[in-house]
Amino acid sequence: MNNQLTIIGRVGQDPRAVSFADTGNKVVKFSLGVTEYSSKKEEEKTLWIDVDCWNGLGDRVMQTVTKGREVLLTGRLAINTFTKEVDGKTIEVQKPIMKLTSFHLCGPKPRKADKASDSDESTSKKGNRKSA
Repeated sequence: MNNQLTIIGRVGQDPRAVSFADTGNKVVKFSLGVTEYSSKKEEEKTLWIDVDCWNGLGDRVMQTVTKGREVLLTGRLAINTFTKEVDGKTIEVQKPIMKLTSFHLCGPKPRKADKASDSDESTSKKGNRKSA
């Protein structure tokens, strides 16, 4: 089976980087909001998806992606598992995340986003490509 996810939405906050001194790896994290539109505005719902991108792709995300930017993301669905204390009990929590493999900037950049590029760009793990 092929585990591939492609989704379009708006970035919820500026990406943040976490470095691991022991391995030299870096992960960049952000959330993506995807709104399910309805004819009744009060019935619209936004689904928030956590996104992780590693090393070079993460560097590119840090340079170009900003809060409010519309992006098309391609990646794979993964499950992060961790333990958490709830009412004095330790429980195991499983949280779905998207592990990014490529992204494309859509539409104009947000007005306050000075880090994002003016042109549409496409980037993947295989290398940097600019779309025409």
